[in-house]
Amino acid sequence: MNTEKPNYFDLVYQVVKEIPSGRVCSYGTIANYLGLKSGARMVGYAMNAAHTLPDVPAHRVVNRQGLLTGKNHFETPTKMQELLEAEGVKVVKDKVQDFENLFWDPEKELSL
Repeated sequence: MNTEKPNYFDLVYQVVKEIPSGRVCSYGTIANYLGLKSGARMVGYAMNAAHTLPDVPAHRVVNRQGLLTGKNHFETPTKMQELLEAEGVKVVKDKVQDFENLFWDPEKELSL
């Protein structure tokens, strides 16, 4: 029996992998869903480390206002926007347009 607890990053990645293509979620919402004491900052650290993991769609995680605050952690400063736009998400001046309708809430969508 494996009694080892999953680390925070792994928990964050599990949730981020569930965000559907063409949708976005915020750092804080993921932190709240997981009950992470360090909150959005810990999710941000996990996303910064996720860019080398091809199965973690880190580009779908934005700040609570829909801003692409993690864009500088991608290969190029425009890569995050390019990935979102390839999924049909419109981004203007580093901000997701129609954020409220594209927002994905794990509280409503998941039952982990």
